[in-house]
Amino acid sequence: MNRKLAGDTPAATSAFTLIELLVVIAIIIVLTGLILSTMGYVQKKGARSRAETEIATMSAACESYKADNGILYNSLFGATNGSRTPNTGARSYFAFKPNMLFPTDQTQNVQYIRDPFGNSYGYSTANQAASANGYNPTFDLWSTAGLTTTPPTTTVTAQWIKNW
Repeated sequence: MNRKLAGDTPAATSAFTLIELLVVIAIIIVLTGLILSTMGYVQKKGARSRAETEIATMSAACESYKADNGILYNSLFGATNGSRTPNTGARSYFAFKPNMLFPTDQTQNVQYIRDPFGNSYGYSTANQAASANGYNPTFDLWSTAGLTTTPPTTTVTAQWIKNW
């Protein structure tokens, strides 16, 4: 025989207790904390990977320029006048994405090429056209990987992304 006890209603037998709700909320909070704590690491790792790829691609473009012209470019930017469009009739060795050029305003001239961390890429080569300034048959291209100190320390520069 089915007998109902006092207070034994369908709503009372199928509801969650306060303890069960608190446990579920605590699990959600812990999982959210784990996800948020790894987000910074994942974003930094992705930016580092993108910088490595961009440096490799720009290095190949610099080598192609040197193969065509017999000399490395003095500075690392697109058109010789700083505009965002290549010079007419000139070969384009690297197609810059709009977010790589600073300032991002498309109407202004380029000041520098931004790495994924928001800083400028570094580029260095000796002035090969003037022998008094030395001769460097190669070039250096690097990103600070968001690690900047003034002056740079050896522990910081060891973590930079470089082409050498």
